[in-house]
Amino acid sequence: MTVDKKLEKLSRTAPPAADPEARTRALAAAMQAFDDAGNDTAAAQGNLKGWRQSSVINWIWSPAMNKKFLAGSALATLLVIPAAGYLVITLNHNGLPIVDQEKIASDVSQNNAPEPAEPVEVAPQLAQAPAKEKQPAAQSSAADSTRGLQDEEQSAAAKPAAPSEFDAGKIALLTKSEGSAAALGAAKRVAPAAPGAPQPQLAESMAVAPSPLPPAEGRVQIQPDANRERFANAAANPVKSVATDPVSTFSADVDSASYSFVRRSLTSGAMPDPQSVRVEEMINYFPYDWPRPDNADQPFKATVTVMPTPWNHDTQLMHVAIKGYDIAPATTPRANLVFLIDVSGSMDEPDKLPLLKSAFRLLVNRLKADDTVSIVTYAGNAGTVLEPTRVAEKSKILSAIDRLEAGGSTGGAEGIEAAYDLAKQAFVKGGVNRVMLATDGDFNVGPSSDEDLKRIIEEKRKDGIFLTVLGFGRGNLNDSLMQTLAQNGNGSAAYIDTLAEAQKTLVEEAGSTLFPIAKDVKFQVEFNPERIAEYRLIGYETRALNREDFNNDRVDAGDIGSGHSVTAIYEITPKGSPAVMNDDLRYGAADKTPAETADSGRQGELAFVKMRYKRPGEDKSALITTPVGDGNAVASVDAAPQDVRFSVAVAAFGQKLSRLPALDTYSYQAVADLAAASRGADPFGYRSDFLGLIRLADGLSQR
Repeated sequence: MTVDKKLEKLSRTAPPAADPEARTRALAAAMQAFDDAGNDTAAAQGNLKGWRQSSVINWIWSPAMNKKFLAGSALATLLVIPAAGYLVITLNHNGLPIVDQEKIASDVSQNNAPEPAEPVEVAPQLAQAPAKEKQPAAQSSAADSTRGLQDEEQSAAAKPAAPSEFDAGKIALLTKSEGSAAALGAAKRVAPAAPGAPQPQLAESMAVAPSPLPPAEGRVQIQPDANRERFANAAANPVKSVATDPVSTFSADVDSASYSFVRRSLTSGAMPDPQSVRVEEMINYFPYDWPRPDNADQPFKATVTVMPTPWNHDTQLMHVAIKGYDIAPATTPRANLVFLIDVSGSMDEPDKLPLLKSAFRLLVNRLKADDTVSIVTYAGNAGTVLEPTRVAEKSKILSAIDRLEAGGSTGGAEGIEAAYDLAKQAFVKGGVNRVMLATDGDFNVGPSSDEDLKRIIEEKRKDGIFLTVLGFGRGNLNDSLMQTLAQNGNGSAAYIDTLAEAQKTLVEEAGSTLFPIAKDVKFQVEFNPERIAEYRLIGYETRALNREDFNNDRVDAGDIGSGHSVTAIYEITPKGSPAVMNDDLRYGAADKTPAETADSGRQGELAFVKMRYKRPGEDKSALITTPVGDGNAVASVDAAPQDVRFSVAVAAFGQKLSRLPALDTYSYQAVADLAAASRGADPFGYRSDFLGLIRLADGLSQR
């Protein structure tokens, strides 16, 4: 991210409350410093001694302030602020200049501003600004004047900076808000370094970026943007004993957002937050050629492979893969789409609203002429930008997208209500009715808690309108909320970090993104305690269900779109393996009858896989079952199908990024070797890019 982008982002950061004591000290130091500088300059207009117009007052109280006689006291504030305000108004009324701007700009650009009479420590709270609309005319004039000074300082800072006594790291979270410029300009000066010590660099404008210098004692460090992002906090699935807990139940997950988060972090030169890594989403990001059903009567087919575990020779992997029925483009139903677009101030960055607009243009060009598009925006208040419009009028839709601009706070709840109202207005019976929410994930106005928004989405899905959530940008990303909305809106969540990702999600995979073939898809796996001692589900931590939820059709679960692939991998420990972690139960076999123990029809099975799903528009689920036995096993990793091996490599990579101890001895190089050997056909380059991410993670992990 460039400096300009950082400055732009910091300019929108809400400033903390002002500290009166620190404000008083900073003003005193700044005015004293200006007086000292004025002694070496030409006389200001109307003043033969070269002092500024307010010096008669400053001459009296500035020394007292510097000696801390009045510093930080309420009395100082009561005396100084009214006097200063009266002086500014009087001088402005008489048309006299408040300060010699050219002289100050010259001093700043040459890094020769004088030192304050006494070192002053500046508090971060100085960034508090008064409301713009309540400024008197004279104060507005002063603010305008100071903004001109800011522009000159920015130009000067763009040049190579010589050693200076300005320390960017001493001031955090400064903003460009109007009315705060004068206070911030005064507050920029800090104590000079000791003689002979390296001098910090000149701050580039009022919005201060993190210092390029190594951290020094006492320097305020600006936290990276990712620290303001929110992810669901879910611990990795534990190893479970089949003797006590033989059944595993979870919801399908076809989201892919986590892989894009990981890619963004690694390509930016940082290891991803472990909480941002959802292994199942990384696995399911890639297209696989799993066997698919022959017709739509059965929407998907399960394929199970049992193979040795690459990172543990004493365990095995049970790989369960399903592929959804792929609807032919000619038979796709009509689509009624509502674009719900976040145009709040936080979206005003190149990888947010501009990228969003390009992404939706790609999607519109993918739709059919009789499909319908509406556009709702939200930022403080929701607004309808485009009433339901047929794609045959494509130019009208694209023009509405092009006119979108960012600004304001983020009132997402009201926008969601308006979007669902439009979707209901243009509802297509038997077609696809979907709201597509595009946001950086920051909802901060209105009912913004996850639970409040969850209730809204749950109510709206009863009308047959699904929800897709597309995340953009970084800094404010609320992944936890995005997941909540998508899961409860019978939809999916994706993260768009590049235009290429938009092409993949909204064009190449438009069928699976837009056209559901099954909803409330659940998995339940029962392990045979005669063959399997323990198991661990890899991923799906945020999709866990209770055992009884599997047969309860009122419990919501994930949806599968046309052609979607879903993969689940269990690490299983055979009975008698040295990898078994739990002791046998003393009384575990007491309740078994000889007939149950001798059931030869089931003794050879390793597990039994069950899937439940509902067809779109139906409320009663159907059941698909698949027994897993020795016939599903292969003797070596190399004997497993190519796509199975590649998906296992992705699973290993995700677990290492999650810092799972089970893979501590399995190196990134081993992951890369497994992925490279199973890359296979790669028409879009996704698998080659994945190999590049492994190399980046390997390098970053060794720092």
